[in-house]
Amino acid sequence: MTTQSLSPAATLAAPPARTSAASAGELAARLDRLPATRSTWMLVLLLSLGAFFEFYELFSTAYVLPGIIDSGVLSATTEGFIALNGAASYIAATFLGLLIGVLAFGSVADRLGRRSVFTVALLWYSLCAVCMAFQQDALGLNFWRLMTGIGLGVELVTIDAYLSELVPARLRGRAFALNMVIAYLAVPTVALTAWLLVPSSAFGLDGWRLVVLLGGAGALVVWLLRLGLPESPRWLASHGRLAQAEAVVEALEAKARRQTGAALPEPAPAMPAERHERASFAEIWRPPYRRRTLMLMIFHAAQAIGLYGFSHWMPTFLVQRGVGLASSLEYGLLISCVAPLGPLLALLFADRVERKWLIVVSALVMAVAGVVFMQLHSRAAILVTGAVLTLGGTLISLGFHAYQAELYPTRSRARAIGFVYAISRISGALSGFLIAACLKHAGVPGALGLIIGCMLLVALSIGLLGPRTAGRSLEEISQ
Repeated sequence: MTTQSLSPAATLAAPPARTSAASAGELAARLDRLPATRSTWMLVLLLSLGAFFEFYELFSTAYVLPGIIDSGVLSATTEGFIALNGAASYIAATFLGLLIGVLAFGSVADRLGRRSVFTVALLWYSLCAVCMAFQQDALGLNFWRLMTGIGLGVELVTIDAYLSELVPARLRGRAFALNMVIAYLAVPTVALTAWLLVPSSAFGLDGWRLVVLLGGAGALVVWLLRLGLPESPRWLASHGRLAQAEAVVEALEAKARRQTGAALPEPAPAMPAERHERASFAEIWRPPYRRRTLMLMIFHAAQAIGLYGFSHWMPTFLVQRGVGLASSLEYGLLISCVAPLGPLLALLFADRVERKWLIVVSALVMAVAGVVFMQLHSRAAILVTGAVLTLGGTLISLGFHAYQAELYPTRSRARAIGFVYAISRISGALSGFLIAACLKHAGVPGALGLIIGCMLLVALSIGLLGPRTAGRSLEEISQ
């Protein structure tokens, strides 16, 4: 019986029979033709719930640090540039953990698969965060912050690779935007939690400890939801497991047919796909990846100081300018409410605007807002400018998480992301000491001047060196 003689119901129920397993290129083309269905967005949601608690942990620094200082576990400033009992050491421990996570374990998702590594990393940092909440001295606090950072580093790399490979090319921008909306909802969540809990204590625990415990406990719940996630078909195909990859793609296709009630469009001609071969670190230093790697190294060195410099130190900047602890946390809460709005707005244009220009414009907006922030004293003006800085930061984050995942082939995507991301971890680890030194010797204007300069470098690196990626298949970008 030919395909033409089948009834419409039969045509929707199953794909045409195949005599052999599809190639990796054919599977990628079939993934890219999938429509935006409920099941597609559910996959994005499940990954984004993991990202929510990553961001809760990552951005909790700004809101728990004043409480940690107030409880006497750490001090705001130190006599020397590097000291383990200062607030900068806590920030450094976070970024050092992230660095170890992406350098030592970043490529493990290329070897073992996206799904299993996503699961283990989520459980790892949840348990370490719980241990951190019960530490009584700077050494113990920083050690468990370091261990939490390792899990966060692995998770951040894995989610970027995982999401880019599961979602069709024409939906990638919106998928990363939704991912960032949910992730950045963690910022007002942790800010509100800190505003309510940090100035007080409960159950015999300082408020900041309760903030940390809530994040760890929530991530454990998300760990249970992992069962709804399939392995990346692109990863399976790149490892020669074509039958398993095809089974995942067929399951996704079947769900799409049921939910749309229509036949799927014909896939585009298959792009030449990578052969099953072991990835090497040297590959990212060969054309066309060498230019991309150098660009992302410069970008990450600057963005870590610019983005985390403001988000981690904003309440402390306000305290240094005479605002009380409780009021600074209130400012932080109000400004943080803007965080999800950037990616929420990006849902309207994320797949129509080239990602490199989204990053460039957002960085320039942040630089201008930083200059203005230095001149302000009124409550309303500080809130508005702080909101603009936060909005720009979230759009840069959305842009680069999608962008860097698109620039490398599947076989080495997690390894490459991990390496360039590692630069931001080194820069981030130093950022606390650099900003603390600027704050000590040049006040808030000096610290903000450093952040502004970094934002200008972000715009130059991506604007001058970055390729275009929006709407292109991962296989096309890798050619």
